[in-house]
Amino acid sequence: MATFSIENFGCRATEADAAALRGRLLASGLELVEEHARANVVVLNTCTVTAAADSQAREAVRKIHRANPGAHIVLTGCYAQRAPDELAALEGVALVVGNSHQTEIPGLVSQLAAPFALGHPTAGGFVSLAELQGNAMSLARGPAKILTGDIFEQTDISIAPSEISVADRTRPILKIQDGCNNRCSYCVIPFVRGRSRSLTPEAVIGEIRKLVASGANEIVLSGINLGSYGRDLEPKARLASVVERILSETALDQIRFSSIEPQDVTEDFVALVASSPRIAPHFHVPLQSGSNRILRAMRRWYRAEHYAERVQVIHRHLPDAAIGADVITGFPGETEQDFEDTCEIIQRLPFTYLHVFSFSQRPGTEAWKLRDLVRPEVIRERARRLRGLAQEKAAAFRAAQAGRCVRALTLARGGADWTEALTGNYLKVRVPGRWPANQWRLVCVDAAAPETAQVSANSRR
Repeated sequence: MATFSIENFGCRATEADAAALRGRLLASGLELVEEHARANVVVLNTCTVTAAADSQAREAVRKIHRANPGAHIVLTGCYAQRAPDELAALEGVALVVGNSHQTEIPGLVSQLAAPFALGHPTAGGFVSLAELQGNAMSLARGPAKILTGDIFEQTDISIAPSEISVADRTRPILKIQDGCNNRCSYCVIPFVRGRSRSLTPEAVIGEIRKLVASGANEIVLSGINLGSYGRDLEPKARLASVVERILSETALDQIRFSSIEPQDVTEDFVALVASSPRIAPHFHVPLQSGSNRILRAMRRWYRAEHYAERVQVIHRHLPDAAIGADVITGFPGETEQDFEDTCEIIQRLPFTYLHVFSFSQRPGTEAWKLRDLVRPEVIRERARRLRGLAQEKAAAFRAAQAGRCVRALTLARGGADWTEALTGNYLKVRVPGRWPANQWRLVCVDAAAPETAQVSANSRR
């Protein structure tokens, strides 16, 4: 049997895409192996949010090709959609398939892998795509390696088969929204993911039921712009309304949300989260900058004071909630005062963690043309300071949680005498003993060492 391996780069939305692709490849009759060095076909689902993400994908291709020169390397995802020619030029790459045509990958890979399944791999391991027949390759161009199309014509959302999702991940991701209609000046994602589009509420409920039947205890609802869920549907729907239906029509133990934009963190939405113990008290709300001048240049739809109000709403309703943010430093024209404004709002607000990014110019975005660039050494120093603030915020939150007894879901990671578990408010703790993944435990956070916890006597809930 021909084998494949798969690796994902990037966000929860791309993780959901990779899980869907993995399921389709298994359904096509291929065997999954963990090590790229053992695979006949290696599939990489790429990210392109930063230049560093691009570089990571290219380096992965080089490393895989050195270790397994006979493998067919197939690249898909956001980088493949944005710059397929760059990837097709890398040695060892057999196929570059954009997000626009991801659903066609299983058929293409099956044909690439056919010689291995028959025990007759071609010399050098590669089959020319000119030999692969069928309508799927009608848009192929260049050296018979590239298949992309207009992403803005895409109307589908990839969904992983329920049995694959749970087997692959303790907390499966269900992508209920894809694409983005916003045009932040620094962001390339709308150009590689397409217009905002949503699963119907009925489809969401159906997928949740299948995942629960397959054993899921927690499901992460994700999207590129999750708060815009349902605005494209007829009749229109809202994220809050589909969450209410999940609570009333399914037996799911816990819902968690991926990133939600500040304008979608309304008083009513936060009150909904606070109203049910089945919704994880966890909000990831991108900040990007604490400077109103930079927020305007970024084409963000809010100002620092509006953002602060939304975070305070969360903290008022749910004082123990996890509150995370994305922050970009080094946007063109960012002065020392702009940066200090960002530091000030981070210090003032009850964040529990931060994702810090150094600004990266992305081709095709408005910011690509800006020339008032911040020096790299200044960006590095500012990023270092922000990460220091993030560590302080995380440590303070952990200390504040010491002594609390909360429900946590066991994860796969562990040691000889401990198991990692995740609380609803996004604390990873080590609980004593080896427990199977995907089990609820009532744990008490250790006051002396908040990164550890003790299992309560009533350990299952």
